[in-house]
Amino acid sequence: MNRSPTSPAYRALVIDVDGTLVNRQEQLSPTTREALVRASRAGIHLVLATGRRYSRTLHLAEPLGIEVPLITASGALVKDPRTHQTLYCSVFPEGVLAEIVAAVLRAGHDPILCADTFAEGFDFYLATEDVRSDELREYLRMNPGSGRIAADLFQRPPTGVFAGFAMGNQRQMLNLERALHERLDGNLATHVLRSPRYTGFMCEFAPKGVTKWSAVRRLAAAWNLPDGAICAVGDDVNDLPMIRAAGLGVAMGNALPEVKAAADRIAPSQEEDGLVAVVEWVLG
Repeated sequence: MNRSPTSPAYRALVIDVDGTLVNRQEQLSPTTREALVRASRAGIHLVLATGRRYSRTLHLAEPLGIEVPLITASGALVKDPRTHQTLYCSVFPEGVLAEIVAAVLRAGHDPILCADTFAEGFDFYLATEDVRSDELREYLRMNPGSGRIAADLFQRPPTGVFAGFAMGNQRQMLNLERALHERLDGNLATHVLRSPRYTGFMCEFAPKGVTKWSAVRRLAAAWNLPDGAICAVGDDVNDLPMIRAAGLGVAMGNALPEVKAAADRIAPSQEEDGLVAVVEWVLG
């Protein structure tokens, strides 16, 4: 039976950013924008879900001109870009963040701690700009003014930290991820991935249970939507939980092999405006 565009089976479309929403030049194509506006007008809840910081995602919501909640830091922070209101911010159990920081330092890396401080004009804390890895030096150079020095970061991590990361090469970050889980007995969530913007890999850490999907479920509960009414689209490892759990999980044509293997359908690549096809599937 054909469904009316005003009453599709899927009522929410959750979209990763890098490798999904934008092309390799970090541009949102007019064709993709038009498709997303069409989905919104048909009653679909649109959500952007990214590993990026909030301030690095905000400019992508504005051109859409529609209500789009932003899930950032791979699910650790959710904000309303119209008002900058925090809808959800994850919290580390007492003592866990200090253990994570100690484990990162023990592995020879410099931890970056992210906090919900957009209103204060910065995104993360660091102990010093004299960091040890070339990869993190590049990150700081490309994000001037985004960090704040906290000299006692290691002794007393700031309050309000919801996630963090270290940077290095892929082998180093995979080793760090393993060391973190051994040290904390799995009492945290991690991802190792590389943003196309940077040379190095990141080992991201957040409180246990925090994923893009956990944030999606918070929004869906407010909208009274079951999992089966959600379509989720992505390309990297931090998209796996939502692609596996959503009613329709879609991998982009440029996605990693393990992401494609987990998906229900595979869309054209980001460079081929793959989201346009996804909108057609969602609208039926």
